Amino acid sequence: MAQKGVQLGRKISCSICLDLLKDPVTTSCGHSYCMKCIKGFWDGEDEKKTHSCPQCRQSFTPRPVLLKNTMLAALEEELKKTGPPAAPADLCYAGAGDVACDVCTGRKLRACKSCLVCLTSYCDKHLQPHYESAVFKKHKLVEPSKKLQENICSRHDEVKKLFCRTDQQSICSLFSVDEHKGHDTVSAAAERTERQREVEGSRLNIQQRIQDGEKEVKLLQQEVQAVNGSADKAVEDSEKTFTELIRLMEKRSSDVKQQLRSQQEREVSRVRELQEKLEQEIRELKRRDAELKLLSHTEDHNQFLLSYPSLPAPLSEATHSSSTNIRPLSYFEDVTAGLSAVRDKLQDALREEWTNVSSTEVDVLLSAAEPASRAGFLQYSQEITLDPNTAHTQLLLSEGSRKATLMGPHHSYSSHPDRFTLYPQVLSRESLTGRCYWEVEWRGEAVCVAVADKNISRSGGGDESGFGNNDKSWSLDCYLNRYSFCYNNIQTPVSGPPSSRVGVYLDHRAGVLSFYSVSETMTLLHRVQTTFTQPLHSGVRLCYVGATVELCKLK
Repeated sequence: MAQKGVQLGRKISCSICLDLLKDPVTTSCGHSYCMKCIKGFWDGEDEKKTHSCPQCRQSFTPRPVLLKNTMLAALEEELKKTGPPAAPADLCYAGAGDVACDVCTGRKLRACKSCLVCLTSYCDKHLQPHYESAVFKKHKLVEPSKKLQENICSRHDEVKKLFCRTDQQSICSLFSVDEHKGHDTVSAAAERTERQREVEGSRLNIQQRIQDGEKEVKLLQQEVQAVNGSADKAVEDSEKTFTELIRLMEKRSSDVKQQLRSQQEREVSRVRELQEKLEQEIRELKRRDAELKLLSHTEDHNQFLLSYPSLPAPLSEATHSSSTNIRPLSYFEDVTAGLSAVRDKLQDALREEWTNVSSTEVDVLLSAAEPASRAGFLQYSQEITLDPNTAHTQLLLSEGSRKATLMGPHHSYSSHPDRFTLYPQVLSRESLTGRCYWEVEWRGEAVCVAVADKNISRSGGGDESGFGNNDKSWSLDCYLNRYSFCYNNIQTPVSGPPSSRVGVYLDHRAGVLSFYSVSETMTLLHRVQTTFTQPLHSGVRLCYVGATVELCKLK
């Protein structure tokens, strides 16, 4: 019963205060309001000298005299006896920064829509007539806006439905017949349509720049990864190199130490052996001297002469007279001097090689730079011609071997091991190293602009000889309204403005290969960051009979 009371209360609530009707009155259009609410609403319209229904916007002239609706008053009394209806839980009042409902009185609810015809903002409750009544069918509802009054001409109090292109401002219809008479005026809707196209064009341009910027960011991230990877590998290799040098030096140090100790042992042994012999000889000499001394002190002449023959024969000449040679010490000093000479040579070699290492490192970092404009690219432009020895027999070369045309019949080219036999494609005569830039002009339904290693397969029954179908070639496939990049038989869709001219930039040492769409401006289509181990050649492949590709003269 209470629930029914709540539902009934909502049905007879005032659409202005959203509360139960108090002193209910009904307008001639059939909508009911609190006496106080509708009077307050119409008091605000007195200056317009016309009054309207807040729900259906029907106008009344003069201001109606309101009479009490006795039936609704009786229902109000019944509802008072059963208790007041619960207030809707989903009411959301307007706060700071919100657009408030223009119809609500007292504390206003937050508007959910604004009407460009009524120039009024509505909460969900007061918006219902716009959905239910056919009168509002053509009204334009938009997101809540605080700028609705800017659509009203302050001078004529009319909606601005026209736009003066001469003065670049919105005007009402009365302005078009006086101040703006003779000016180029159109409807606001027509001007919006025209400018909408400009906005979409600007957005497409911005989105393209965003895509280009994101590609650049991705490439820079790849560049950072490549630099970090290269630096990490260089550090690892240098550590291995210096470790090997240290091990070698330690090995040589150990060898020299062992050699010196071994020589020391031999020399010490030789000297000690000589010393022992000398000491033995000294002892023998001392014993002989003692005997001779004793004999010399014999007083008996006969005894002296009798003992003298029994003495040992005289000692031979001593063999140690030259044994004090200091040659071993001199030998060790020579070793020290030899090692010092080796050290000096090694230091000199390290100084020279370190200069090369430092300059190489700087050069590697500088090689990553890429031109930022077509003028910058053109300074690396290179004259390129096509090599007849590599051309498929269906290709006709002309314009000094700079242009290739795909013909139906096969041409009588001489047999050559470099000739492509499966795909109608051709390589350049010139090998490409360092920094190079060239442009290709093409006609037809589809062509392929490529760069290939000189060792790419030239024949075979499979697809491995086609540009982009292997790991020795990089291919940009150009169609009338799209692009595709292919490497190692993996296709990658490429976005960019269609153009009949493609620019190719190669920095062989830095491992950079970039393809550009060339028209009034240059747009990056795809960039490759890798390592090139062989000289490269420019290449083209034609896909349909009658298609042409020409290497442009840029100088």
